[in-house]
Amino acid sequence: MFIQVRLLRGYSEPLLYKIPEHWKNEYLIGSIVKVPIRNKIDFAIIEKIQTDAQGVSFKIKEAISIENFPEDKNYNEFINELSNYYQIDSLYFIKRIKQFFKENKPNKNKILQNISNNNHKNITLTEEQQNITNFLTDKITKNSYCPTLLHGVTGSGKTEIYKKLIEHTILENKSILLLLPEVTLAQQFEKIFLESLKEIKICSFHSGVNQAEKKNLWNFLIKKNPILLIGVHLPILLPISNLGLIIVDEEHDTGYQEKKHPKINSKEAAILKAKINKIPILLGSATPSINSLFNVKNKYWNFFQLKNRFQGAFPKIEIIELNDKKQRKNFWISNKLELAIKEKLEKNEQSIIFINRRGFSFFVQCKNCNFIFKCLNCSVSLTLHKDNWLYCHYCNLRMQMPKICKICKEDQFLKKGIGTEQTVSILQSLFPQAKIERADMDVSVKKKKWQQIIKDFKENKIDILVGTQTITKGYHFPNVTLVGILWGDLNLNFPIYNASEIALQQLIQVAGRAGRQNIDSNVIVQTMNYHEIFNFLNETDYLKFYKSEIEKRREIFYPPISRLVEIEFKHSNETIIDTESNEFAIELQKQNFVDLQILGPSKPIVEKVKNIFIRKIFIKSKNINDIVKIFNKIEKKHYKSKINFVPNPVN
Repeated sequence: MFIQVRLLRGYSEPLLYKIPEHWKNEYLIGSIVKVPIRNKIDFAIIEKIQTDAQGVSFKIKEAISIENFPEDKNYNEFINELSNYYQIDSLYFIKRIKQFFKENKPNKNKILQNISNNNHKNITLTEEQQNITNFLTDKITKNSYCPTLLHGVTGSGKTEIYKKLIEHTILENKSILLLLPEVTLAQQFEKIFLESLKEIKICSFHSGVNQAEKKNLWNFLIKKNPILLIGVHLPILLPISNLGLIIVDEEHDTGYQEKKHPKINSKEAAILKAKINKIPILLGSATPSINSLFNVKNKYWNFFQLKNRFQGAFPKIEIIELNDKKQRKNFWISNKLELAIKEKLEKNEQSIIFINRRGFSFFVQCKNCNFIFKCLNCSVSLTLHKDNWLYCHYCNLRMQMPKICKICKEDQFLKKGIGTEQTVSILQSLFPQAKIERADMDVSVKKKKWQQIIKDFKENKIDILVGTQTITKGYHFPNVTLVGILWGDLNLNFPIYNASEIALQQLIQVAGRAGRQNIDSNVIVQTMNYHEIFNFLNETDYLKFYKSEIEKRREIFYPPISRLVEIEFKHSNETIIDTESNEFAIELQKQNFVDLQILGPSKPIVEKVKNIFIRKIFIKSKNINDIVKIFNKIEKKHYKSKINFVPNPVN
């Protein structure tokens, strides 16, 4: 007997090996094996079993061993479905978890030990919470595919429902997969559950996890131990034999789609995994995505709501227009916001100030000739930071801020826009007695500093926290009674079909940090121009936004009314990419498919990154399978550009 394999390191041609006599042949397809190749030993995946080796003239070597791989009878089906959806080789997904095949000995460190916490209170669920829990525990026991959307306002106790469902699933000797859209949020939930879920093995799998923890996780999966697995992207690709429940928190978040190609969307992959495994999946959010709400209305998803906060009260919301020309100490801090911050400081209460831009200024422009400092590698302006360096947030290029303009040699510059660093400087000048810290991506990548800032803010050691979207979700700050949003309409003018949805979700999420344990709190939204989404800033009106937005999507045939695919072209030569993207669009138009719209090619907002040019074609259709068919009909081998297929691009 023989096996046909493909090497995990990417060699494209299949290879043939003899099966050792002591191997059992019935469960070999999809197994990872060690095979000899030249003078080395390599990892490979078995794709086919055959009884003979006809036409082979050379001596066929024998495979060495089968790697210890967690048993998951649905794994191959899941990976194959995923590879078809994203139009990539299924080998890609196995390579993503290749790190586990090197050495899988158990680690001796007790890195998953739960923390004993005598102060932890046993929470009694409300009737709303108990109804959801009862509904899903039954589905967990019966192994029933059951997509369920939970719309719970901020501070309504969604986490307490998660805890009860996790405990029930473990009692059923099954594992739980909990997905979060960011690593910092995954770490936060890990800490919460380690303190409150006693005797439950908790594993994390994300960029903040060390190799020892990953080895322990792999061995738990091999032994079929029931565990709670927390992560962002990679956990969904793991084989899990006893999976009983998937929870996707902050299900609306665009962070679930990976930024690098093939841009796998972990939430969509989770729904597929739940369907194939015939298990329930719970998707929770205070601001559910339009897509998920559409599925409730049209695809028989189950829907539950938590309409009330567990503690505290909803904040009072006020809109301030910055172009009112009123005299104030600084353009970016209205008199109303300045007074509100002052009052909170006097009461020893905390404030969050939100601006969704890092750095000091968006860009720097010469006052004389209007020259703007731009990145040499990317089609974006450079962002000025407080250290007087100009940074590119795409390729990390940095340059010292020049003293004179390189075009006209003048030394007068305009610093346009505002970022988190400048906000901190402005607030320090207005409130010198206050303790002010910054929480954005520049800080969150420094794990220890980030954790210390969050800890200090929770312990009231920080008066004002200035942050980006990193702090808009998942965090519970009991003493925050004011949220100030500096530029509420900042993201509303991006040329993307879901700009209003993303902007409103961000604003509601950050506003939801206020008043979680206090009945008197405020949200002040500063804006350049009034926009209709501000009519829905009150959380209880969010579903009214769905009714308004879905009609607009219906008129222009955008998701969720249609299925949308982005075909992205990348090449270092602009002439080649323009020629090939136009040629591809013409070939698409030639295909005979009804009810299918082809848009482009066009230049994206950022058309060059790291000296690579980008062009995009969009295809809209009622059926994703029609788009896959039309894409596959075009021969791509002669194209020099890299061509990426992205279903349901989120931004």
